[in-house]
Amino acid sequence: MMQRRTFTAGAVAAAATLAAPLVRAQNLPAGPVRIIVGFAPGGGTDILARVIGQKLADMWKTQVIVENKAGASGTIAADFVAKQPGDGSVLHMAHINSHAIVPGLQKLGYDAEKDFQPISMVGVTPNLLICNQSQPAKTVKELVDLCKANPGKISFGSAGNGSAQHLALEMFMLQAGVKAIHVPYKGSGPMLTDLIGGTVQYSFDTMTAATPHVKGGKAIAIAQTRQAKAKAYPNVPTMAESGFPGFEATTWYGLVGPGRMPVAMAKRMNEDVNKALQMPDVMERLAASGAEDGGGSTEKFAEFMKVELVKWAKVIKDGNVKAEI
Repeated sequence: MMQRRTFTAGAVAAAATLAAPLVRAQNLPAGPVRIIVGFAPGGGTDILARVIGQKLADMWKTQVIVENKAGASGTIAADFVAKQPGDGSVLHMAHINSHAIVPGLQKLGYDAEKDFQPISMVGVTPNLLICNQSQPAKTVKELVDLCKANPGKISFGSAGNGSAQHLALEMFMLQAGVKAIHVPYKGSGPMLTDLIGGTVQYSFDTMTAATPHVKGGKAIAIAQTRQAKAKAYPNVPTMAESGFPGFEATTWYGLVGPGRMPVAMAKRMNEDVNKALQMPDVMERLAASGAEDGGGSTEKFAEFMKVELVKWAKVIKDGNVKAEI
C-alpha cells in the first residue's frame, strides 16, 4: 500500500512538472507572431514595435515579424487585427489614433473597446513641435506671429487625418486663434522626409519619430506637448511654458490582441512585455524617445484607453473637428 501511495504521489509530482511548460506553452502562440503597425516604417509606432518584437522573439523562441499596414491614421491596421483569430499569432501596436481619436471622428468597422484584448502599455510620449533648419520662426511666439501674418499659408505635416499630430495642431490653432494648412501623410516616416526637405514647414510629431532627426541636427525642437518635461528634453520648453497653459497632447502606444484572444494569454504576454520594458537597452531606447509610463497590468491599460477615448471625443466635439477623410 505504502509503495503504491508513494508511486502515486511521485506520478502526480512528475505530471505537474511536465504540465507546467505545457500550461505556459498553451498561453503563448504556437508559431510565428506578426505585430501589425498602422503606419509606415520609420515612425514612432514602428520603432517601438521593432524594439519590443525583438525581445519577445528571444523570449518566445519564435519569429516575431513587424508588418506595416499604413493608412487612414492607423485604422486600416486596427480593423485588420480586430478580425483576426485569438490564437496570439496576430498582435497590434495600438495607438492613440486608432484607439482614441478616430473613433470619435467617424464610424469604423471595429469597436475600439470590444474588438481588442489589451496586453500592455508600451509608452506615452509628448509630441514635439518641430521644423527644419530653414524655417524663420523657431519659438512658439514667433510661430504664432508667422501664422497670424500668413493666415492659411503655413503648413503642418501629420501622420494622417485624425492623427495625434492633427489633433495637436487643431488644439494649437484653437488656442492661438490662427489658421494653418494641415498636410496629412501615411505616417511620420514619409512626413519627416518632406519636413526635412522643406515640402512642409512644421509638425507636432511624435517624440519617438522626431528624436533621431532632432539629435542629428536636421530638425529643430521648438516645444514639447506634455505638462511635465520629458527627461530626454530638459531644455525644450513645454507648450504650457510657451504661453499655452493646460496644453497637453500626447501620443501613446500599447500592445493588444484581437478581442477573441483569451485573457489568460494576454496576461501571460503581459508578463513578458513588462520584462522586456525593464531591460536596460529597451529602457535606454524608450527614454531617448521620451516614452514613459510603460508597463503595468492589462486592466490598467484597458482603463487608460477608456479614459483617452472619452477625452478625445470631447475635444473633437468642442473643437468641431472634422475627419476630412
